[in-house]
Amino acid sequence: MLNRLLRPQASLRAASCISQKPISAALPRFQTRGVHNVPNLVHNAYFQKHGIPEFLSPEAYDFSWTQYQGLMVDKLNLLTQDTVDADLKPGDLLVKYSRRPEMASVFNYASMAHNNHFFFNCLSPTPTQIPETFANEISKSCSSVESLKLDFLATANAMFGPGFVWLAKNLEREGMMHIFCTYNAGSPYPAAHARRQPVDMATHTPDTALGNQYAGAMGAHSTNQKNIAPGAVDVQPILCVNTWEHVWMMDYGIAGKAEYLERWWDRINWDVVVDNYNAVRAKSSHRVAKDGRNLHHL
Repeated sequence: MLNRLLRPQASLRAASCISQKPISAALPRFQTRGVHNVPNLVHNAYFQKHGIPEFLSPEAYDFSWTQYQGLMVDKLNLLTQDTVDADLKPGDLLVKYSRRPEMASVFNYASMAHNNHFFFNCLSPTPTQIPETFANEISKSCSSVESLKLDFLATANAMFGPGFVWLAKNLEREGMMHIFCTYNAGSPYPAAHARRQPVDMATHTPDTALGNQYAGAMGAHSTNQKNIAPGAVDVQPILCVNTWEHVWMMDYGIAGKAEYLERWWDRINWDVVVDNYNAVRAKSSHRVAKDGRNLHHL
């Protein structure tokens, strides 16, 4: 048992020696032992050639999706190959290991692979219109689509450090939506709340109760906490923006985050967002979407 617990850390040392080029690109396919793969985005062929027009150049897209997602997948394969976790999806892994400090490396790569995919999966090469029925749903929580945009972009622009900003549906109060942050590889899902990382750890009040206040803790704190998000809010994400510098700095420069966010808003694929929203609505009554493992893009 001890060897099994320590093994991921040994694998992490091996993963840290990985070259800049993803293993999957450097080795013949039959030599890649892992089963995790880079997901196939609907517009990937177009994005590879043209980038995401008026948002990301082909070079920035290649760096932040093709290369970065490939690296996350390769490291996740190194950490899980020949184990019971080899066949589990990133969404399952991040939930499974969100409360296991000795498995933090598996959580981090699984959660980043998931979050980055969620971000790129909600992008379109051309502007899309928000369906009227969904705009009405937004207005119930945010008064208007424009108010949602202002609050969302202001929250993302104010983040001091890398992470993601999420729009999520409240599973307990019909029609309610929430905007919240996760820093680094933090997860938005209630079942992974121990690694949610919802605030900038450099600026929050040390006594403030946080979703991740027991992350890495042993004993009672690692087993007795409720399996629910901070504040007992049961939410499911439907949209996110990636605020990691490697995504936007190549195209927008060190002071270009605000412009990056504005341009991102114009390339949201609202059809995908609505699909995410409807998938949550359809499943929430059966309580199977609670931990995020049942959404189609995981």
